[in-house]
Amino acid sequence: MSPKKRKKYNRTNQLTGVTGEYYVAAELSKRGYVASITLRNTDGIDILASNSDGSKAVTIQVKTKSDHIKGWALNAKAEKSNKPKLFYIFVNLNNDQTPPDFHIVESKVVANFVRKGHAEWRRTLGRQGQRHNDTNMRKFTDKECKYKDKWSTLGLE
Repeated sequence: MSPKKRKKYNRTNQLTGVTGEYYVAAELSKRGYVASITLRNTDGIDILASNSDGSKAVTIQVKTKSDHIKGWALNAKAEKSNKPKLFYIFVNLNNDQTPPDFHIVESKVVANFVRKGHAEWRRTLGRQGQRHNDTNMRKFTDKECKYKDKWSTLGLE
């Protein structure tokens, strides 16, 4: 498809999230791991993953965005998600033109990042010079792509 005729999919936020989960499960399977997507009512865990013999396992929270959005949205609970076997996989769908990008990050790194980032945001002033009101929203970014394709972070080898 030529760049001028790019098709834009009309996905809801929920479908965008599900799309990311399936991409992550497929990528894990491609790499030889067992990946199981959890039911929608599983709080904080989107995928259970293990090595092929089941001797190592992790839980994964998937956050998905389209390319035009800067950073991935999280809620305040992410500040406390500091579990040793919990990982975040942030997916950028790249506006459906190229394969998605995956950023694999330990939960303690995400918790620290969003805690500091939110505190910094609260200290800065808004556009009209006013203090920011507190919110449940948090944001994670990987501008330097430090965590891009770091599948070994999962420790499933």
